[in-house]
Amino acid sequence: MMTFPLAPKKPEAAKPEPKTVEFRKPGIGAFSIKTRLKTTLKDVAALLRSASFLEVAQEKDSVNALYVESRDINRQPYIFSILKANENGLELSYSIPPELGPGRRRLNMVRYFINMLTMLEPCYSIDDKIVLQLMETSIKDVLDSVSMDYSKLYTEYDGVKKEVEDLRKKVKRMTEENSALSNEAYELKNRNNELTLRVKDLENLSEEALKSKVQEWIIEHNGEINITEFSKMNNVSEVRVEEVLNRLITEGYIQAIQ
Repeated sequence: MMTFPLAPKKPEAAKPEPKTVEFRKPGIGAFSIKTRLKTTLKDVAALLRSASFLEVAQEKDSVNALYVESRDINRQPYIFSILKANENGLELSYSIPPELGPGRRRLNMVRYFINMLTMLEPCYSIDDKIVLQLMETSIKDVLDSVSMDYSKLYTEYDGVKKEVEDLRKKVKRMTEENSALSNEAYELKNRNNELTLRVKDLENLSEEALKSKVQEWIIEHNGEINITEFSKMNNVSEVRVEEVLNRLITEGYIQAIQ
């Protein structure tokens, strides 16, 4: 009977533990104002139901309006607010997601709350001073939460933003100027082409046409001709002008005066 050595059994690799994702629950904030109901809670509920983004529930002594901005993976409200209206005042409670600062979230909710006050104005007597105090407190909280470094960064950002706006205006102006220059260049090019064709026509004057021009010049200049000036005006070489003059003399059309 033969025996064979057995290879040692390799230990199984440890399976990685499944990663767990930690979800942080949002915090809760709230504020309220005192006011007086002019009509009925039924009227309040009717006004709130006119807004399609609100879920409204009326209780015996109050009306609740839920506004859901976003939901979590389980479809539960994540970023939301609840407006509670009763005979003596209005209260807004809201979630504060971890990714948003409490001050910023509160400021957004104050803005939303003011919009709701505008909607409910037919039902409530609202003191403007209370609303202004609420806004002042919220803005102060935001400013207090801003560090000096952030203030400096925002100031620099504001300056850069202005520079960008100025550059955009400059680019727009330069684009308009460039367009105008392009049109002008196009017109000059066309003019240059016209002049070039005209020069070529003059350079290609026939013998008879050149004779005629020489005779017209002599008549208009009291029987004299300046060959250099005539050549420049008609873009013809002086040699050719002299040849034409000699031919006109030979043919008897003109006579040279000594």
